[in-house]
Amino acid sequence: MWTSRPDGGPERLVALVDGVFAIALTLLVLDISVPRELDPAAYREALRELLPDIGAYALSVAVLGSFWRGHRGIFKEVREVDGQVIGISIVGLGVAALVPFPTRLLAEYGDQPVSVAVYAGAVAALGACHLAVAAVLAERPWLRRDRPSEAATRLYLLDSAVIVVVFLATVPLVFVTGPWIMWLWLVLVPAKVYLGRRAQNRN
Repeated sequence: MWTSRPDGGPERLVALVDGVFAIALTLLVLDISVPRELDPAAYREALRELLPDIGAYALSVAVLGSFWRGHRGIFKEVREVDGQVIGISIVGLGVAALVPFPTRLLAEYGDQPVSVAVYAGAVAALGACHLAVAAVLAERPWLRRDRPSEAATRLYLLDSAVIVVVFLATVPLVFVTGPWIMWLWLVLVPAKVYLGRRAQNRN
């Protein structure tokens, strides 16, 4: 049976998270470029061909930015971490560092169901790690400060779970419906707004 043994403050873990997310965000933009010395027609065509790249880039920036902000919120009231929190966080960072790869697949082969499935699976895995860290800390008040933590509430955990469910559902559905199932991800916008407002009303 797992025994929770505090292993110091969260500062170094939070710094590592900041660094990994910063690198992942930087890697997203490295493949966006236009060749030099193009004539006007070729230049316009090159810009048009960049639209899928920019769309995939914007999507992944929103995804990674949301998880980074959520991670900081989770650790806002944490005074100590244990081995399990560190272990789950490392797995999550490994997935976050991988996000540029499925982003490239989505940009170049977005019409292929496998690309959408790989991207959705990566985001679902990242969301699952995020949810697991929040759930573990919610069950271990001795790792948190005396003040109540928003990340320990059921609404916050539900908010995190919605992301996992929506992206995970995309993985099998894309092979039945085709790549257009990506539009299902827009369901997250009103869902997160609704849950966010409910959380604010409870505070």
